[in-house]
Amino acid sequence: MFNFSFDKRIIYIIIAILALTAIVQYATNPGALFGLVISIPAVLIAITFHEFAHAFVADRLGDDTARREGRLSLNPFTHLDPIGTLLLLVAGFGWGKPVHVDPRNYTRKMSMEKCEAIVSAAGPIMNLILALIFALIYCAVYKFGSMQFLSSNAGTITRLILYSIVTTNVGLGVFNLIPLPPLDGSKIIMPFLSYNAKQWFIRNGNIFYIIFVVIWITGIAGTIISPVIDWISTGILNLARLIFGLGI
Repeated sequence: MFNFSFDKRIIYIIIAILALTAIVQYATNPGALFGLVISIPAVLIAITFHEFAHAFVADRLGDDTARREGRLSLNPFTHLDPIGTLLLLVAGFGWGKPVHVDPRNYTRKMSMEKCEAIVSAAGPIMNLILALIFALIYCAVYKFGSMQFLSSNAGTITRLILYSIVTTNVGLGVFNLIPLPPLDGSKIIMPFLSYNAKQWFIRNGNIFYIIFVVIWITGIAGTIISPVIDWISTGILNLARLIFGLGI
């Protein structure tokens, strides 16, 4: 939908440098490095199910492009984008390898635009569902785990991994709802815009992409969405605690 005329490889190089810088900082801090290792399962789960959700919903709506490209899979390695994965590990939000779709194949029961919005929304929705599921598992461990297990290293690591899965899924879901190309939010809002607004949005796609890169590199994106991520993560965990009668 959006035509980007500039060379995005330059942007990826800049982001890669920032990610590698962060990794060096992690490597010099044993505690932070341990946290990085703990977050690996969370990143694999979040990206894999996010992209699978896009592929699955597109397939259900009549477009088998993702199926033919082998993306209708829960194999993490079919969905990982090297830079997006690194950033999700070190910054808490990033992206996976985009799922290719052909809107012309979508069902004619609704407009291509609405189908594309539904497919785009599937990824973030899947992440929020996973966050709730693993929040419930996290609380179940507290509810039914023995004191011996909870106080052991294995119990501590288990809880840290589960907590990381919750927050990482919320982070990936919320980040992708930002209405700027190339994120999912830019397509989700399309059916709600007037014709003139849509045309203006499409014509200025390059500008919006540059804005996205600027707010990402400068840390503005993290400053804006980190409180939202924390608020939603806390809300989901509190809901799970109430369900298991653990209190808040």
